[in-house]
Amino acid sequence: MSKNNKSRRHFIAGAAATTGLVAASSFIPSRFAIGAMAPIKVGILLPYSGTYAMLGNSITNAMKMRIEQAGGRMGGRPIDYVAVDSEMSVPKAPQNTNKLIQKEKVDFLVGPVHSGIAAAMAKIMGQRKTPIMIVPNAGSNAVTGPLCAPNIFRTSFSNWQPAYPGGVLMGKEGHKTCVTISWKYGAGIQMMAAGRDGFATTGGKSVKDILLPFPNVEFQAHLSEIAALKPDCVFAFFSGGGATKFLKDYEAAGLKDKIPLYGPGFLTEGVEKAAGSAADGIKTTLHYASNLDNQANHKFRADYEAAFGASANVFSVQGYDTGSLLLQAAAAVGGDVEATADVINVMETSKVPDSPRGPWAMSKAHNPIQNIYLRQVADGQQKLLGIAAEALEDPAAGCKMA
Repeated sequence: MSKNNKSRRHFIAGAAATTGLVAASSFIPSRFAIGAMAPIKVGILLPYSGTYAMLGNSITNAMKMRIEQAGGRMGGRPIDYVAVDSEMSVPKAPQNTNKLIQKEKVDFLVGPVHSGIAAAMAKIMGQRKTPIMIVPNAGSNAVTGPLCAPNIFRTSFSNWQPAYPGGVLMGKEGHKTCVTISWKYGAGIQMMAAGRDGFATTGGKSVKDILLPFPNVEFQAHLSEIAALKPDCVFAFFSGGGATKFLKDYEAAGLKDKIPLYGPGFLTEGVEKAAGSAADGIKTTLHYASNLDNQANHKFRADYEAAFGASANVFSVQGYDTGSLLLQAAAAVGGDVEATADVINVMETSKVPDSPRGPWAMSKAHNPIQNIYLRQVADGQQKLLGIAAEALEDPAAGCKMA
């Protein structure tokens, strides 16, 4: 037996044991034997251009790296990746989704980043039994809420999860009033609502809620309004290039040292160096921190930097865990991913004990149950301050499976 085959067999057995399932080698349906070596098609609908290109590339790179580390196969079968640039376009989402489903006939559909696109995709996927959709980023509450479906899973977060503890944090640090500011689209609206709800549990109140058209990054007029309102703090959600611009403008307006800035971790994630001093000292809450002290995180960060010449971030972690979920499921059914019901059963009970983010498990609504960490940027790097919420499960309001 070759070293690669031995390693692959060891991985498959381990994955099956992790999910409490029989080893893949004992589950190969006879109907599947003929096509056992046909490639598994993994469709990818992520942004590869524009403001969020960094997110799409980080997710894709890490997902493929995870699968390559396991031998480059899923359940012993080769893989064909079919990637489509989402262009962050909600109107194009149905067309792009149907292209991957009907023309490419993918076995799995990985995507998207944008919450609006996720909702559009979920409406299509919820009417079908196949393929299986795995959301590696978009936090739309509806995806694991009213639009939840047996064949839709998420490996990232709901918009509620990283934002609610951030609102609680502002109150715990003595603030009574805040201004919220974000883009006017699904993620921004839902995260600001969750932050306000968390803040309200401590007696805090928002005095102004500012929403900008996406992807508008002209902040000056709004920053002048914030300065005039003089809230105790500001709760903000922006990401990627927009976050860098907001942080720099906030500092340049003289607000950074006067009105503390908080937000879901995406406000500073992946832009720490680009934002420079504007990011230093900012506290955020998220399901990952770069300096989490666990073996999986140390190895993951070293492997990612060696492979891509860039530092890993929360988006790459989500991609990596998407790869882990795909590998677990395919291994447990012996590569017979066409047996959709069996694959869904595996995913529903999945646990990832060795994720770089720490252990997490799949909820009944198919969303990760995970720790939310308190982080602060120092010298261009995220620093872990503690756990803001332990094993936090999304409320999944409106999901009939939960």
